[in-house]
This record gives sequence, C-alpha cells and structure tokens, in this order.
Amino acid sequence: MYYKNDFLQKLQRKLGKFAIKNLMLYIVGTMAAVFAFSIVMPEVNLVSLLWFDQNAVMQGEVWRVITFIFIPPNFSIIFIVFALYLYWMIGRTLEGQWGAFRFNMFYLCGILGSIAAGFITGFATNTYLNLSLFLAFALLFPNFELRLFFILPVKMKWLALLNVAFLVYDFIISPWQLRAALIASVINIILFFGKDLVILLNNKRRRAQWKRDMRR
Repeated sequence: MYYKNDFLQKLQRKLGKFAIKNLMLYIVGTMAAVFAFSIVMPEVNLVSLLWFDQNAVMQGEVWRVITFIFIPPNFSIIFIVFALYLYWMIGRTLEGQWGAFRFNMFYLCGILGSIAAGFITGFATNTYLNLSLFLAFALLFPNFELRLFFILPVKMKWLALLNVAFLVYDFIISPWQLRAALIASVINIILFFGKDLVILLNNKRRRAQWKRDMRR
C-alpha cells in the first residue's frame, strides 16, 4: 500500500526543496524539552500555556494553534522514553518510505485536521495526530514486530486493530461535534490511504464471495 497522487507530485516538484528533513526528530525533541521543563519547574505549568483553547486563541494567544502538538503524551518517565522513541522511529521510517516532502504533507494534514477539530469543539489534542502516524505505519508495515516497552513482541497490525476499535468506540459514543472532530483529526489517513483501503476492502469482499460460491 503506497500513496500516489499526481497533484502531490506536482506540488513536490515546486515546493519539495522547502521540506523539513528529520521532522519527527524536531517534534520529539521539543516534546522531550517540554517534559523535562515540566519536571524541573512544575510551578510554571508550561502545558497549560501550550494546549489548544479556542477562547484563549480568540483572545490573542495565537501560539496555541500550533504549540499543542508539542505536549508530551504522558508524564511518566518510563512511558515517555518508550513513547518518544516510538514516535521518532515511526516518523523516521515513514519519511524514509515516502521522502521528506510527502511525510511533511502527511503530518501537516494531520495538524490542520486537529486544528479544525479544535475549532469545532473548542479544544484540541495531539492524541489523534500521533495515532495517525501509528496507523500509517501499520498500513505500510503490518507485520512489523514491535516490542512493547522494549520487552513484549507484538505485530503492528494487531495494535492498529486495537486503536481502530478505540476510534470506532469513541465515534459511536460521542455527540456529533466530537464525531466531526474525530474525523477531522484523522483526515490525513483518509486522504493518504482512503482509496487504497476501499480497494483492499472490496478485494476482501470479492474473495469472501468467491469462497462462498466455491463451497456451494
């Protein structure tokens, strides 16, 4: 499964030189810096100054439109090492597979979707943005074996199914505003993999139908 798009290829020829190489290294490095600052100086409450808050943005704190992506996923020292390593590894691999420009565009689409979700609900999180990286990796490398917390081996496709179940559950139980926000947050997955996923599902449906016909 590999994303191809004529428009993106034309865009790459014009703007490819502006692509940020090793983008995920900068993202993860900033998350690590926020984590370290929050541990050393908890009285500042840096995270509260970074998260997306629509009311605060409308009052002039415009940096919140982008700084929420740098908030660490957790403040457990043990968990953060694993999580940031995982983000960096996934981002580096996707950039190696697609090239810097396409990976930049994928991540940018995810950011814009998350911002749109923020203006829909009033609050945004980078949770679904980070999840979209994980799902993209699983779609490209479903049999890649990951060692959870560097110990437990598990294939990416099974972790991806768990995360999809989490998204579906959130979608079912949420009001329409949060449903719209959830879709907006993973718009990069829809844009980059939607066509391939439809083809994959159709092929599986045809194979299942063929097997049923053969049994008859």
